[in-house]
Amino acid sequence: MKFSKGFWIALFTIMLFGTELQAQFGNSGGYGYGRNGYGRRGGVVPHTKAEPEPPKPKTADEIVDEEMPNIAEALELNDFEVAVLSSVLKKYVQERIEMQILKLSPDKMREGYQKITERQDAELKAGLPPEKYEAFVKMQSKGVQETKRLKKKEKRKKKKKKNKD
Repeated sequence: MKFSKGFWIALFTIMLFGTELQAQFGNSGGYGYGRNGYGRRGGVVPHTKAEPEPPKPKTADEIVDEEMPNIAEALELNDFEVAVLSSVLKKYVQERIEMQILKLSPDKMREGYQKITERQDAELKAGLPPEKYEAFVKMQSKGVQETKRLKKKEKRKKKKKKNKD
């Protein structure tokens, strides 16, 4: 069998542009525009963006339980002092959360927070030893991490003095 020159040119051209045609029209019988001939290739199920649920606000217990180990470590509290501090903080954090839910005017919120803080301080003063209460007040103003850092510095200074003597 003899093939003509035109046959070879046609075969070469089809092979050369075959991939281009496949990319354009796919395996859909040459109708173009995807499988069904209309629009883009998509699945049967519509694609909807599922919105992630907003995080649930933490309760007073969760907030205090999360922070209590850091506070206890920074202030070097014993078990009894941890229990007293934890119960007082849970009570007053809950009151602060309730005030936020009420969405009062800024002046009333400020007054309410001041009253809550005064009652909390009075209860902590009665339940904690004076040096631990003072340390807690300092920690509130400086923050837990800063208090831990300062404690470590003090320990290092004491070790250096002890080693020198």
